[in-house]
Amino acid sequence: MTTDSVAMLRTHGLNVTAQRLAVLRAVSARPHATAQELADDVRLEIGSISRQSVYDTLTLLTERDLIRRIQPAGSSARFEDRVGDNHHHLVCRRCDRLVDVDCATGEVPCLIPVDSGDFIVDEAEVTYWGICPDCQALPAEA
Repeated sequence: MTTDSVAMLRTHGLNVTAQRLAVLRAVSARPHATAQELADDVRLEIGSISRQSVYDTLTLLTERDLIRRIQPAGSSARFEDRVGDNHHHLVCRRCDRLVDVDCATGEVPCLIPVDSGDFIVDEAEVTYWGICPDCQALPAEA
Protein backbone atom coordinates (compact mmCIF):
# COMPACT_ATOMS: atom_id res chain seq x y z
CA MET A 1 0.00 0.00 0.00
CA THR A 2 2.91 2.38 0.60
CA THR A 3 3.70 2.93 -3.10
CA ASP A 4 0.01 3.43 -3.88
CA SER A 5 -0.39 5.77 -0.91
CA VAL A 6 2.61 7.85 -1.94
CA ALA A 7 1.26 8.20 -5.46
CA MET A 8 -2.24 8.94 -4.16
CA LEU A 9 -0.99 11.73 -1.88
CA ARG A 10 1.07 13.25 -4.68
CA THR A 11 -1.82 13.02 -7.16
CA HIS A 12 -3.94 15.00 -4.72
CA GLY A 13 -1.24 17.66 -4.31
CA LEU A 14 -0.22 16.62 -0.80
CA ASN A 15 3.26 16.28 0.61
CA VAL A 16 4.16 12.72 1.54
CA THR A 17 4.81 12.50 5.29
CA ALA A 18 5.23 9.60 7.68
CA GLN A 19 2.15 10.77 9.57
CA ARG A 20 -0.08 10.86 6.48
CA LEU A 21 1.12 7.44 5.35
CA ALA A 22 0.56 5.99 8.83
CA VAL A 23 -2.98 7.43 9.00
CA LEU A 24 -3.80 6.01 5.56
CA ARG A 25 -2.50 2.59 6.61
CA ALA A 26 -4.49 2.73 9.87
CA VAL A 27 -7.73 3.64 8.06
CA SER A 28 -7.15 0.86 5.53
CA ALA A 29 -6.38 -1.70 8.23
CA ARG A 30 -9.39 -0.82 10.39
CA PRO A 31 -12.34 0.48 8.35
CA HIS A 32 -14.98 2.34 10.37
CA ALA A 33 -12.60 3.12 13.23
CA THR A 34 -13.01 6.26 15.30
CA ALA A 35 -10.42 9.02 15.27
CA GLN A 36 -9.24 7.95 18.72
CA GLU A 37 -8.82 4.33 17.62
CA LEU A 38 -6.88 5.48 14.57
CA ALA A 39 -4.69 7.77 16.70
CA ASP A 40 -3.87 4.80 18.94
CA ASP A 41 -2.99 2.66 15.89
CA VAL A 42 -0.80 5.39 14.39
CA ARG A 43 1.00 5.87 17.71
CA LEU A 44 1.74 2.13 17.85
CA GLU A 45 3.22 2.30 14.35
CA ILE A 46 5.29 5.48 14.39
CA GLY A 47 5.60 6.41 18.04
CA SER A 48 4.86 9.83 19.38
CA ILE A 49 2.23 11.82 17.52
CA SER A 50 -0.36 14.13 18.99
CA ARG A 51 -4.04 13.30 18.75
CA GLN A 52 -4.55 16.71 17.14
CA SER A 53 -2.07 15.84 14.36
CA VAL A 54 -4.01 12.67 13.61
CA TYR A 55 -7.32 14.59 13.66
CA ASP A 56 -5.87 17.26 11.35
CA THR A 57 -4.62 14.57 8.97
CA LEU A 58 -8.00 12.83 8.97
CA THR A 59 -9.68 16.15 8.16
CA LEU A 60 -7.26 16.88 5.32
CA LEU A 61 -7.55 13.40 3.82
CA THR A 62 -11.35 13.64 4.03
CA GLU A 63 -11.38 17.07 2.36
CA ARG A 64 -9.26 15.65 -0.48
CA ASP A 65 -11.59 12.62 -0.85
CA LEU A 66 -8.87 10.13 0.01
CA ILE A 67 -10.92 8.81 2.91
CA ARG A 68 -14.55 9.13 3.95
CA ARG A 69 -15.94 10.36 7.27
CA ILE A 70 -19.21 8.85 8.38
CA GLN A 71 -21.18 9.56 11.54
CA PRO A 72 -24.24 7.47 12.26
CA ALA A 73 -26.70 9.08 14.68
CA GLY A 74 -25.49 8.81 18.28
CA SER A 75 -22.04 7.62 17.26
CA SER A 76 -18.58 9.12 17.05
CA ALA A 77 -17.27 9.95 13.59
CA ARG A 78 -15.69 6.98 11.86
CA PHE A 79 -13.40 6.79 8.86
CA GLU A 80 -12.93 4.46 5.91
CA ASP A 81 -10.90 4.36 2.71
CA ARG A 82 -13.74 3.11 0.51
CA VAL A 83 -14.55 6.30 -1.38
CA GLY A 84 -16.21 7.26 -4.65
CA ASP A 85 -18.75 4.47 -4.91
CA ASN A 86 -21.57 5.98 -2.80
CA HIS A 87 -22.06 2.83 -0.72
CA HIS A 88 -24.12 2.85 2.46
CA HIS A 89 -23.84 1.44 5.98
CA LEU A 90 -25.64 -0.97 8.28
CA VAL A 91 -25.34 -0.38 12.03
CA CYS A 92 -26.18 -2.84 14.81
CA ARG A 93 -28.38 -1.21 17.45
CA ARG A 94 -26.87 -3.37 20.20
CA CYS A 95 -23.10 -3.48 19.63
CA ASP A 96 -22.64 -0.55 17.19
CA ARG A 97 -21.00 -2.85 14.61
CA LEU A 98 -20.91 -1.02 11.29
CA VAL A 99 -20.63 -2.73 7.91
CA ASP A 100 -20.67 -1.58 4.30
CA VAL A 101 -23.76 -2.12 2.15
CA ASP A 102 -23.54 -1.69 -1.59
CA CYS A 103 -25.57 0.97 -3.35
CA ALA A 104 -29.32 0.40 -3.12
CA THR A 105 -29.85 0.51 -6.89
CA GLY A 106 -26.30 0.08 -8.17
CA GLU A 107 -25.84 3.53 -9.69
CA VAL A 108 -24.57 6.71 -8.10
CA PRO A 109 -26.34 8.48 -6.47
CA CYS A 110 -28.40 5.33 -5.73
CA LEU A 111 -31.49 7.25 -4.64
CA ILE A 112 -33.14 10.24 -6.25
CA PRO A 113 -35.42 12.48 -4.16
CA VAL A 114 -38.95 13.04 -5.39
CA ASP A 115 -38.31 16.80 -5.35
CA SER A 116 -34.65 17.82 -5.53
CA GLY A 117 -35.46 21.53 -5.33
CA ASP A 118 -33.29 22.13 -8.41
CA PHE A 119 -30.26 20.58 -6.69
CA ILE A 120 -28.01 18.35 -8.76
CA VAL A 121 -27.84 15.22 -6.59
CA ASP A 122 -24.50 13.42 -6.74
CA GLU A 123 -24.58 11.34 -3.56
CA ALA A 124 -27.10 9.69 -1.24
CA GLU A 125 -26.16 8.71 2.31
CA VAL A 126 -28.25 5.93 3.79
CA THR A 127 -27.82 4.28 7.16
CA TYR A 128 -29.67 1.04 7.79
CA TRP A 129 -30.22 0.06 11.44
CA GLY A 130 -30.80 -3.43 12.76
CA ILE A 131 -29.36 -6.26 14.87
CA CYS A 132 -26.23 -8.05 13.65
CA PRO A 133 -26.05 -11.87 13.54
CA ASP A 134 -23.78 -12.05 16.62
CA CYS A 135 -26.22 -10.00 18.70
CA GLN A 136 -29.18 -11.98 17.38
CA ALA A 137 -27.59 -15.10 18.87
CA LEU A 138 -27.47 -13.51 22.35
CA PRO A 139 -30.41 -13.53 24.77
CA ALA A 140 -32.72 -10.54 24.30
CA GLU A 141 -32.12 -7.65 26.67
CA ALA A 142 -34.75 -7.25 29.37
